[in-house]
Amino acid sequence: MNIPKHLSYASTHEWLRRDADDVTIGITDYAQSELTDIVFVELPELGRRLAAGDEIGALESIKAVAYIYAPVAGTVAGVNNALRKQPELINQDPYGQGWIVRLAPDDPEKSVELLEAAAYKARIEAGD
Repeated sequence: MNIPKHLSYASTHEWLRRDADDVTIGITDYAQSELTDIVFVELPELGRRLAAGDEIGALESIKAVAYIYAPVAGTVAGVNNALRKQPELINQDPYGQGWIVRLAPDDPEKSVELLEAAAYKARIEAGD
């Protein structure tokens, strides 16, 4: 299971990378492996405002539908349009080409409870 140390993690299995002007969000390697083959991604509209914890969109796999939640409040500044035709990018490269959305955060320090890599790994191993 790949859990990069430079990212932050939500208990709902999203990862967050803070960049200069925005934050990039995707789902973790663990989450994509639990979903198995992702066949459809519902992406939000550009400019949509989200509060921390709001639903961003949904992922449909051959196994289930899972929702993606915003770890921080902000405005949708970008979406990964490649996922519309290639949703499997999330399975193949969840921390790279499989990113889902970029938000311009209202306040990047205000977020849902975020975990460092070690704490996220411990939570998964504990079955949470």
